[in-house]
Amino acid sequence: MIYYIDFNLGVKGIYQHFVLLINPIATTLLLFSIALYIRRKIPAYITMMLLYIANSALLLFNVIYYREFTDFMTMNVMFGFSSVSQGLSSSSLALLKPTDAIILVDIFVLIILLITRIIKLDPRPIKRRQAAALTSFSLLLLLINITLGEISRPQLLGRTFDRNYLVKYLGIDTFTVYDGLKTAKNNSARNRAESSDVNKILEFKNENYAAPDPKLFGIAKNKNIIVIHLESFEQFLIDYKLDNQVVTPFLNELYHSKQTYGFANFFNQVGQGKTSDAENMLETSTFGLPQGSLFSALGTDNTFVGAPAILAQKGHYSSAVFHGNNGSFWNRDNVYKNLGYQNFFDARYYNHSSNNLTEYGLKDKLLFHDSVKYMEHLQQPFYAKFITVSNHFPYVLDEANTSFPKADTGDSSINNYFVTAHYLDQAVKEFFEYLKKSHLYENSIIVLYGDHYGISNSRNVKLAPLLGKDPATWNDFDNIQMQRVPFMIHIPGIDSGSIQEQYGGEVDVLPTLLHLVGIDTKPYLEFGTDLFSKQHRQVVAFRNENFTTPNYTVVGNTIYDNKSGLILTHPDEQIEKQVTADRKFVNTELSLSDTLNNRNLMRFYVPNDFKPVDPHLYNYQDCYRNLLKIEAELKDNSTSLWHQNHDTSTIGDYTSDAPELATTDKPDENPPYLKQGHLK
Repeated sequence: MIYYIDFNLGVKGIYQHFVLLINPIATTLLLFSIALYIRRKIPAYITMMLLYIANSALLLFNVIYYREFTDFMTMNVMFGFSSVSQGLSSSSLALLKPTDAIILVDIFVLIILLITRIIKLDPRPIKRRQAAALTSFSLLLLLINITLGEISRPQLLGRTFDRNYLVKYLGIDTFTVYDGLKTAKNNSARNRAESSDVNKILEFKNENYAAPDPKLFGIAKNKNIIVIHLESFEQFLIDYKLDNQVVTPFLNELYHSKQTYGFANFFNQVGQGKTSDAENMLETSTFGLPQGSLFSALGTDNTFVGAPAILAQKGHYSSAVFHGNNGSFWNRDNVYKNLGYQNFFDARYYNHSSNNLTEYGLKDKLLFHDSVKYMEHLQQPFYAKFITVSNHFPYVLDEANTSFPKADTGDSSINNYFVTAHYLDQAVKEFFEYLKKSHLYENSIIVLYGDHYGISNSRNVKLAPLLGKDPATWNDFDNIQMQRVPFMIHIPGIDSGSIQEQYGGEVDVLPTLLHLVGIDTKPYLEFGTDLFSKQHRQVVAFRNENFTTPNYTVVGNTIYDNKSGLILTHPDEQIEKQVTADRKFVNTELSLSDTLNNRNLMRFYVPNDFKPVDPHLYNYQDCYRNLLKIEAELKDNSTSLWHQNHDTSTIGDYTSDAPELATTDKPDENPPYLKQGHLK
């Protein structure tokens, strides 16, 4: 029932419906047969009930996860849950539906029947022969199930790029076990990795290196780099009007500015790691994992060559991340150290009164405003990243901060999406005004990007009418087009900015940015290429091996024409040849990126003139005090904004209409963590 109600498995024909109907039976019987080997009455019944509850819980968690990610939970997701669990409880509740009672109601009925002794415990032990018979029958049925799946989908277990196929043919339980075995195999391969394994990756990287545009190389040299992470922000919001009201007026203005390079065909390429995948691609120009989050699963131990370390060693940049949520979220407090971030200002550095918070941390206007007292002490040039959170599912914003009408689609998350996007737009505008008043603006390059989709594929059909689309004809091609997210590079002082039409994705950001500040990327192992380069290959790979180009979009074995949106049922020889070449390129780069990350091969490769990051050098407990200490040691040689402003704070240059600043937020006080005795 849940397969049909909650999962979009693409079941077609009587054969597939039959396989879907029987696939839960084999694994369910196999699991329950375990309890039959226990001869004592109470332990046997307890074991059976625990297996029953665990199986139901696995199904429920997958239903909730699927509604947000349109994917199924893998072992890496489960093992990394502790790093993403904080702050998720309320959003998980928002994803629940009344129909979910189907999954749990039988458990409560069973418990009641046992308590009332309508079901009586049978003290007679099951004979071993009977238990073995049920186990054998279950394994035979499972083998038949797998065979039926292989008949319909050859190499089902060999080509697991789409987990929908595995669940459709084998079921949730079998998929989970298979994924566990595959994860164990990958861990074993990691332990056997050798330095020579890097050679194929280096060959691929060298073959696809894109030289910088001479006119733009170094155009932003020695400028501060400020990265603004636009949470869940999709490209369609730019220039969009809801009931004739502009949703993001400031970002629209910025996008069309002559001082901005805006990209109209820039796609998110995230997998299950979503925000963390986007960060990983922007920082390292490598892809996230096919399953789970790289940050959560591998980030603590992996070696990285990322933006903070490269900029520090090549351009003497200091670095910091500003994020109003717990540092353990997505395992950032460990990964940032391995990336070489010198400072990480997380929740402990901000006033976390309940009125100041949204679902995932500090409200955006407060994040920008309250980060000034830290940012102004960074030595320039600096590389600073601001991770906003207010525009995050389920897009809930208190009435005091709401100044934009909701949509009317019948889906509250879609309706509120425009409200929180408008709030984010206001927050970014306030921050830009501060940058100009404090004179940081002229000496900075500001990068803005949307990390991933805001409306999931399962909800896009309800969004379709607002985009002038017919929900009845909405298809996979439309879902791919919705993966566009904003990418803007704003460079004050230039007048050559324009809307760029070339296709690219998040993996291309790092080489593009490094070339703009005058750092050649040839020594570094990156899978993306400079978006401005004439050699940039306009093939955007998605984590499930689908891809898009300026001419066509490929989903599985289906080719769509980008101009018409129609399926090319009989593509000519030239198109087939090009699609085959592009598919090979996509599969190769994703496979090599996975090999690099899963085997931690970066530990074997050190770029020329690069010193490997030592994470033990960084301690995020006292970032503010450390900045003050550096300023005191440098004295007149300090390049911080504070020192340039005659040792006076620039917080007075910040104007915000955030209502919390007049009530619960006290930005002029010492940071909360200082009140806990960390600073004597």
